[in-house]
Amino acid sequence: MKTLHSELGVGAPAPIVWDVLVDLPAWERWNPVVRAEGKLVPGEHLSVTVAPPGGKEVRIEPTVIQLDQGRQLRWTSNVLFRGILDIEQGFRVTAEDVGRCRFEQFAVFRGLLADAVLWRNRKPIELGFQAMNRSLKREAERVARERA
Repeated sequence: MKTLHSELGVGAPAPIVWDVLVDLPAWERWNPVVRAEGKLVPGEHLSVTVAPPGGKEVRIEPTVIQLDQGRQLRWTSNVLFRGILDIEQGFRVTAEDVGRCRFEQFAVFRGLLADAVLWRNRKPIELGFQAMNRSLKREAERVARERA
């Protein structure tokens, strides 16, 4: 099992960051790395296209496995079948101070191909996490200013 993790502070209240995160149709406008469609309901399948900087565009159909309203979203996907390459991706929003929070993004890689996939794709994945995180931060802070 290998885990990649990225986080940053956001100058917006956690509920605003959460609203930006779970508005999948709006990702096309602010998210340079990931497009996602579907219902954020545990057990539902999503259609997700990931285009990390310097990496190859990939389309996956993950299953939502956890939705803790206002706090955490997680989904999982498998390549071919379970045990070959299983990827669990998650997003977490944690309130810190008044008007501030922390946004985390992580992915857990398991299976026979996990080491090889990470060896070849670690840098584009990490760059993609950072690009998405910065873009979510900008969008949430923009929304916070508009609502103030």
